Amino acid sequence: MTRLPSLTELENKNEFIARHIGPDAQQQQEMLAHIGADSLEDMTKKIVPESILLKDGLNVGSGRTEVEALSYLRTLADKNQVLTTHIGMGYSNTHVPNVILRNVLENPGWYTAYTPYQPEIAQGRLEAILNFQQLTMDLTGLELASSSLLDEATAGAEAMGLAKRVSKNKKSNLFFVSDGIHPQVLDVINTRAGTFGYDVIVGPAQDALNHDVFGAMLSYPASNGGVDDIEQLIADLQAKKAVVAVAADFMALTMLKSPGEMGADVVFGNSQRFGVPMGFGGPHAAFFATRDKHKRSTPGRIIGVSKDTRGKPALRMAMQTREQHIRREKANSNICTAQVLLANMASFYAVYHGPKGLKNIATRINRLTTILANGLVAKGIKLANDTWFDTITLNVANKNEIIASGVEAGVNFRRDLADQVGISLDETTTRDDVAKLFDIILGAGHGLDVAQLDSDVSGNSFSDTLVRTSEYLTHSVFNSYHSETEMMRYIRRLEGKDLALNHSMISLGSCTMKLNAVAEMLPVSWNEFANMHPFCPQEQASGYIEMIDELSDWLVNITGYDAICMQPNSGAQGEYAGLLAIQKYHESRGDAHRNICLIPASAHGTNPASAQMAGQKVVVTACDAEGNVDMDDLRAKAEELSENLSCIMITYPSTHGVYEETIKEICDIIHSHGGQVYLDGANMNAQVGLTSPGSIGADVSHLNLHKTFAIPHGGGGPGMGPIGVKSHLAPFVANHSVVDLEGPDSGNGAVSAAPYGSASILPITWMYITMLGNEGLRQSTQLAILNANYLKARLSEHYPILFSGRGGYVAHECIVDLRPLKEASGVTEMDIAKRLNDYGFHAPTMSFPVAGTLMIEPTESESKVEIDRLIDALIAIRKEVAKVESGEWNETDNPLHNAPHTLDDIMDPTWNRAYDREVAVFPTAEVRANKFWPTVNRIDDVYGDRHLHCSCVPIDEYL
Repeated sequence: MTRLPSLTELENKNEFIARHIGPDAQQQQEMLAHIGADSLEDMTKKIVPESILLKDGLNVGSGRTEVEALSYLRTLADKNQVLTTHIGMGYSNTHVPNVILRNVLENPGWYTAYTPYQPEIAQGRLEAILNFQQLTMDLTGLELASSSLLDEATAGAEAMGLAKRVSKNKKSNLFFVSDGIHPQVLDVINTRAGTFGYDVIVGPAQDALNHDVFGAMLSYPASNGGVDDIEQLIADLQAKKAVVAVAADFMALTMLKSPGEMGADVVFGNSQRFGVPMGFGGPHAAFFATRDKHKRSTPGRIIGVSKDTRGKPALRMAMQTREQHIRREKANSNICTAQVLLANMASFYAVYHGPKGLKNIATRINRLTTILANGLVAKGIKLANDTWFDTITLNVANKNEIIASGVEAGVNFRRDLADQVGISLDETTTRDDVAKLFDIILGAGHGLDVAQLDSDVSGNSFSDTLVRTSEYLTHSVFNSYHSETEMMRYIRRLEGKDLALNHSMISLGSCTMKLNAVAEMLPVSWNEFANMHPFCPQEQASGYIEMIDELSDWLVNITGYDAICMQPNSGAQGEYAGLLAIQKYHESRGDAHRNICLIPASAHGTNPASAQMAGQKVVVTACDAEGNVDMDDLRAKAEELSENLSCIMITYPSTHGVYEETIKEICDIIHSHGGQVYLDGANMNAQVGLTSPGSIGADVSHLNLHKTFAIPHGGGGPGMGPIGVKSHLAPFVANHSVVDLEGPDSGNGAVSAAPYGSASILPITWMYITMLGNEGLRQSTQLAILNANYLKARLSEHYPILFSGRGGYVAHECIVDLRPLKEASGVTEMDIAKRLNDYGFHAPTMSFPVAGTLMIEPTESESKVEIDRLIDALIAIRKEVAKVESGEWNETDNPLHNAPHTLDDIMDPTWNRAYDREVAVFPTAEVRANKFWPTVNRIDDVYGDRHLHCSCVPIDEYL
């Protein structure tokens, strides 16, 4: 009689591990046999150097089921107290339109897409980002806008950097910041200025004229709510050769004269209040606009309009595309990502409401603020600002009493000002909310009536000269989709132009496009996580902080470090933050002269850019023919530079996808010369549960939570890049001027606007770790390695594989060398990448870290069936290349050179190519069954850069 499993056995089975890991048990055995290993453990011993294998397993607990994990996380969320927030400071409550919430934020077609490096299969999100740029240009009154930056404070620091690059006052090293700037923005500016060697002076805006500055930053409106006419001040500063940046508010700019019209050189701010939850600080998309003449100095990404081979308008990333990998330490910035998902949400918010809807929302906010201000003034309350858009600041003797009464009534005020209470209103504020504010501040029996105060309002709450008269959002995209039906269809139409993980695997090396499970994503939308202000009293966020502390403990265990700093909100910010900690450590020991950063030639391009931002001098060390660090060159340079050596930045496994055997020796060499080891965490997906940076000997690493730890890429952001550090570096990581964090020295500056970075996406990683547990995390790493080696083994029969470690194995990714094929046939890596689009796949990483190659990372979440499908596509493409080699197809009349193919191609009545239409668009039966149609042909990159156009084109030109 067959034995049935017991109830205990059934209850102890964690199905999530099997749901996250793609290959089932049978598929795993088939792949193991193919690579010559008996088991996962046998494979691990063959590939991972014994010297770095963990002796003990992970200690993050046993994996929970989805139901158990969500239930426990709910108990933490319930500990948060979500009060009505009137704190302001650049963060506002907002109504996220449900059509955007469901169809964008909660839709894997949008959140699992990758950065649009393959623009032919990313036209949907590129259009949405272009809309964001148009929105930014229209509201700021400037000619050029980026596709978003990480947060408002980072954007402010980037504005200062741009000002220094373009200022004609070359002798000055002084930057002026108005005291109207939000404190968190000033905090990050001070941090950045310290490493750049700039001096920052803060004071009333008019004081800027009393100093010889290369740039000045003004606020419009000011942090306390005041709205001043800064047009003459801008002109006067520019007359003294200063570059003027203005911090602004998107919603206010629908009513206020734009800073661009006033002459500003740069305008930046936070787009969060355009339909993106506060999320305890992020993620949010910062906007950044400047003059066209500064386009070559602009940080981040810019989307431009080019054309495809048929002359059809087509969108692509312009100029800044991966500039770090070209310019390295000379790059404008180390930021290599954006906040695309959030910028898309903000742009859709503007599309949905349109200019009239936005103006109505803004006017209503301003009207309620005026009613509140007039009522309080009538009762003798003194205001610090006599003009406003949505914020007033009260001069009061009973500040603490008002704040306490507010909390008791379920309301939070701004409380970081001495003898003042700040009150900001937003689109969620109601008449009843204003009445409640009167009760809290004035007590019962005040006699004020909101309706009566409304009828008494006359005139503007700011100067008539500042009333906006210029039009904005006149493009048809902002005036066409105001019903939910039309908006839903517009979003779906754009989604259909994009290839994301919900269609097929995205096999990008070092980018780790793995499953972002629905159970991991759900808590992001929970009210208790989504609607917390980052500067609310910390006791109100006890559930958030408990979750973050648990996650920090798990990451400490996984990395082998002693402490985690959660503040950096991208991998690049993590690199920067880690290097700052190293520099502060050296300074604490009297070694401020240590400023040399060694970086192997194989390193990620952001590494040298980050080192430069941290005030370090980059010295490149060589790699050998196998792609490994050249140990002789490393020893020689460490010896030569010993006295001034700060650190080394190294990626492990290497960018070439190999576990370098000498990694511990590298750490020992650097330490012996007084340096620190920064281990880039981009490839942690090949470490978790098998080894760790801390056990290897590194001192600090950033962790790409959007790679190894399941936060989705969102089409190019959000990311999250916390750093792990050894105990001697822990006092030197980032702190925050508004929320003093426990652990770091209180004087340490911030690197991001919010104390915990993009806190609202941390539940994703928390869920990922708690559901996989010790066993699942280790298996995930092993399966990532197995999938990569299976793919390598099969492809090596058709393509040369560039690098491998001992035994001929790779780590979690492999590099296919296409240079011999190019030499023999003329077919380029670009041709093969675009041809993969015809097969329904996103191309692997192209020409990095070696030109003329494809770097492939299958991740643990892809099943053998999907990996085989990709392999079969690449094998079929190799056979197509053979036809070019043999002369059956010439170098230009072949499906590779003309890829990707569109409906326009196969409907062309003049088709006269050497191959038929079916070969073009249905190269296999599987493609016919599940066809993804690129909507444009191959895009002309050169044309796009020579004819830079970064604003919306007429809708009919897209058709």
